[in-house]
Amino acid sequence: MAVSIAARGAWLCVLLAVAAAAVPAAEALGMNWGTQATHPLAPKIVVQMLKDNGIKKVKLFDADQGTLNALAGTDIEVMVAIPNVLLDVMTDYDTARDWVRHNVSRYHFDGGVKIKYVAVGNEPFLASYNGTFDKVTFPALQNIQNALNDAGLSDVKATVPLNADVYNSPTDNPVPSAGRFRKDITDLMTQMVQFLANNSAPFTVNIYPYLSLYLSDDFPVDFAFFDEGAIAAPVLDNGVTYTNVFDANFDTLVSSLKAVGHGDLPIVIGEVGWPTDGDKHATAVYAQRFYNGLLARLAAHKGTPLRPNQYMEVYLFGLLDEDVKSVAPGAFERHWGILRFDGQPKFPIDLTGQGQNTMLVPAKDVEYLPRTWCVYNSNAKDTSKLAENVNFACTFADCTALGYGSTCAGMDAIGNASYAFNAYFQVQNQRDEACDFQALAVPTQTDPSTATCNFTIQIAAASSTSAGHRRTSPGPLGAAALLALALLVQLLFMLQ
Repeated sequence: MAVSIAARGAWLCVLLAVAAAAVPAAEALGMNWGTQATHPLAPKIVVQMLKDNGIKKVKLFDADQGTLNALAGTDIEVMVAIPNVLLDVMTDYDTARDWVRHNVSRYHFDGGVKIKYVAVGNEPFLASYNGTFDKVTFPALQNIQNALNDAGLSDVKATVPLNADVYNSPTDNPVPSAGRFRKDITDLMTQMVQFLANNSAPFTVNIYPYLSLYLSDDFPVDFAFFDEGAIAAPVLDNGVTYTNVFDANFDTLVSSLKAVGHGDLPIVIGEVGWPTDGDKHATAVYAQRFYNGLLARLAAHKGTPLRPNQYMEVYLFGLLDEDVKSVAPGAFERHWGILRFDGQPKFPIDLTGQGQNTMLVPAKDVEYLPRTWCVYNSNAKDTSKLAENVNFACTFADCTALGYGSTCAGMDAIGNASYAFNAYFQVQNQRDEACDFQALAVPTQTDPSTATCNFTIQIAAASSTSAGHRRTSPGPLGAAALLALALLVQLLFMLQ
């Protein structure tokens, strides 16, 4: 049967659309792999877990040699990173060139590491940094990209992962179409955006709907998610309806880029996710709800009102829980992982966005310390120093699960003390002297966990890089100490 050219063209469009829709979301989906943990999983274990779950992109926060060696030959796309503390030295071109040679060029060979991006800093323009990195970030970006180009690696793009606080809408017109870059950095952002465009590099932004909910009790809960039809009062913007804060935030950035002449600049979502502990809204139930909506939209290439029907490059935050992350923003910071610290899945999820939720393939060959816990000594005769001992434990171990609204918040004072003692005991690799606390604690082989509160057994050195890094404790953290003190007040009151 004869078919007209127009008809054949129409069929071709249909076939292309079907082919695009058939691309699994996991192909486009990346993961943030952070390692701020007392016992980070060995890179080879994490890489195997990435492969087992079909994850083909990963974003790092450094360029650790052990991590990159483990990624070699896997065809996993990688974003390596330069920490903020190194931005100043990268303003020297020779230093930037040496960094590229040692951390990118050396892995550029058949069977090497598939490095696609270099992240220059991490949220360096945060308003709370008070301009600390404002003068060094753009020169560092220029030097790194120029060094990549000079090394024959112009296909590797330098970008700067930025917090969404670099743009906003005016308070008297809080809609996405009014989005502009923050006034104190408008000139800087304009120059940087122009440089990214000139080098065909993307704008990278971290968007966290959870934080909108965390920071305001008046924020409508449903607006943080992607449930169609659930919003009682959507945001209306010149005939465009926004039913979730992610789309509104993303399009505020699009408007900001348009205002400086680059409304079509590619955007990479460097971080987006939902924590599972450390706050009343940080739960596995909410996390699953968030990911169900997000991943379905990514799979359908739904885009946003200002960039509809488009593929989005997205890196979920994060892969694993990290028990050394600063809790200055909130106790939830140590619980962003879709997997526990030991690579065990927390809840069913379908990374392809097809809604067929199952538990992810867990980390394999993980070895644990013996099944021994440290708990409060019920025979203790002198409890007068209980407060200071719990304070010590929570300063040098992670007690964030004990906070208000968290998974372990419902225990009594003895349970709180036991949790704190055990957290420290595990961080210290179950050393005998780490479970004494002036005779207030004793080891036990009976699991003290409750239905909602897990008393962890830490992973052994054979499955971890902790021995090499000598990171045996999180170290004193102001916010953690404050949390510990708050718990102590409750504890002492209950013991009176």
